[in-house]
Amino acid sequence: MGVTTYTQEFTTPIAPSRMFTALIIDSHNLIPKIVPQGIKRIEFVEGDGGVGSIKVTNFAEGGHLKFLKHKIDALDTENMMCKYTLIEGDVIFDKIESVVYEVQFLASGNGGCVCKMTSEYHTKGDMELKEEDIKQGKEKAMGLYKVVEEYLMAYLDDHA
Repeated sequence: MGVTTYTQEFTTPIAPSRMFTALIIDSHNLIPKIVPQGIKRIEFVEGDGGVGSIKVTNFAEGGHLKFLKHKIDALDTENMMCKYTLIEGDVIFDKIESVVYEVQFLASGNGGCVCKMTSEYHTKGDMELKEEDIKQGKEKAMGLYKVVEEYLMAYLDDHA
């Protein structure tokens, strides 16, 4: 099994605690509300959102994906970090065994934050992944972060 790691980060004027709460703690409520055209439902099928919980994201009909299933491996609310593993879905699982994500929201000098994301793609056998293999997923994730950022800027009291 091979491992390919990608890192990316972005800055936002939103406080780290609000981004962490919106994107990690309360994503199952917020995301379907603000992007119903893309995500139909997010629900916990095991657990209550803590470590060991399994969350299923169901996408809107007509899209590229139908569902993704993630397991929460680590959740540190004090340091605003979450580590989770994509364990099932209708993505490129012909090449991939699993994907491990780590996301952390760090305070920046302007009251906003830096979001740091690491993705480890564990491939089957000696399969190799190229960046273009995962580019679409990375772009969709960044798009979702931007939509959440815009929502939080418009609704200053939400997830405060």
